[in-house]
Amino acid sequence: MNQAASVTTRFAPSPTGLLHLGHAYSAAFAHHHARVSGGRFLLRLEDIDAGRCRPQFDAAILEDLAWLGLDWDGEVRRQSRHLDEYRAVLTRLELRGLLYPCFCTRKDIEAEIARSGHAPHGPDGVLYPGICRSLPAAERQDRMQAGQPFALRLDMAAAVAQVGPLHWRDLDEGMQVAQPQMFGDVVLARKDTPTSYHLAVTWDDALQGVTLVTRGRDLFEATHVHRLLQALLDLPVPDYRHHGLLTDESGRRYAKRDRSLTIASLRASGHSPQQVRALAGFDSLSQQHP
Repeated sequence: MNQAASVTTRFAPSPTGLLHLGHAYSAAFAHHHARVSGGRFLLRLEDIDAGRCRPQFDAAILEDLAWLGLDWDGEVRRQSRHLDEYRAVLTRLELRGLLYPCFCTRKDIEAEIARSGHAPHGPDGVLYPGICRSLPAAERQDRMQAGQPFALRLDMAAAVAQVGPLHWRDLDEGMQVAQPQMFGDVVLARKDTPTSYHLAVTWDDALQGVTLVTRGRDLFEATHVHRLLQALLDLPVPDYRHHGLLTDESGRRYAKRDRSLTIASLRASGHSPQQVRALAGFDSLSQQHP
């Protein structure tokens, strides 16, 4: 993609809490790239976690962004309204023999790792040791029919074998060799949540025509998994740009627990939109990544 060409970006928070300064910068980062190119800035609410997402946070996100002067194009996409789409995508992968049900509890996994005497780690922590990967089909069916909780995992080795070598481009770091194996057999859905972040974000970015994915540096490694899913599902490959993370004076990342630094609390304490934009680093955006 020509960097000067019109791009489509998106901001995709989860409505599990109020937006803080880090969110504000991430939204501004995506908005800046869209507007300077004459492109589109989309807003998506990743609300698939029914246990943690709240309607009041949904409304607050829209209010905060508008107060900050960040406008978006088109309708807001709410993932919870599209669960059937994600189920259909999972079925495509399942028919290719790439998914398997995993009935393991955290205790089961810890016990298996203790028995094996080693614990390979990936970006998300200890890798799943593959306990359920080789379960007979009949046993899988019996356990699902009995109502046992399970997750659907991607058979990573089989998936990588089907697509071969892959690459993706970060506009700051250059071409990257995709290495999704570092995540092991990732979970793509659970019995009570019919999609995962990895699956939903990959599908939605393609469906919405996102051409430049902008997000925090903490999600850089996740792109390796997303590139694999794009190849498996024959989806277009966007460019990526991962921004640095805002931190407080002690170097700790801003988080939703930092209530004094939420946009709502700053607004309530008398800060103007311009002051909050400055605190969040909006001003620096015009001087970088034109």
